[in-house]
Amino acid sequence: MNRKGAVGALLDIYEQAILDLQNVIKNIPDNALTNIIDEKTTNEDCKSVQTILSHVVSSGYSYAISIQNLKGHNLQRPEKIFHLTIAEYLNDLKNVFDFTESIFREIKDEELEQYDDSLKIKTGWGQLYDIEQLMEHAIVHILRHKRQIEKLKSI
Repeated sequence: MNRKGAVGALLDIYEQAILDLQNVIKNIPDNALTNIIDEKTTNEDCKSVQTILSHVVSSGYSYAISIQNLKGHNLQRPEKIFHLTIAEYLNDLKNVFDFTESIFREIKDEELEQYDDSLKIKTGWGQLYDIEQLMEHAIVHILRHKRQIEKLKSI
């Protein structure tokens, strides 16, 4: 990791966040994936390590697809997949990064920041982001769920 430019910096930090998450989850036993960790939550994405990781993977693809669609493509977010092994999630996280990196082959540093709202990405939750802001959100999203899983492991 030592890519050049602003795009390279975002990719380096995103990759590091994903590697850090992979490091946190790699020792979780497969039989613990589906254990309900929060029976009171109304957020279906936070009921188990499995649902958290499926959400993280699905969101990772969604961010990259939103960026690619800004370039005139019309890709759809893949369906959320619930795996039964940590190895599958480790592979999924690697694939999310590889896919994101491939999307950024079309992005130049000067395209990251956009002040014209009509040229920004409208997220599924209604927020407008330029590419840089969406990637910053993607990075923090990984870090927040990494922290969530770290806290669960310490209980």
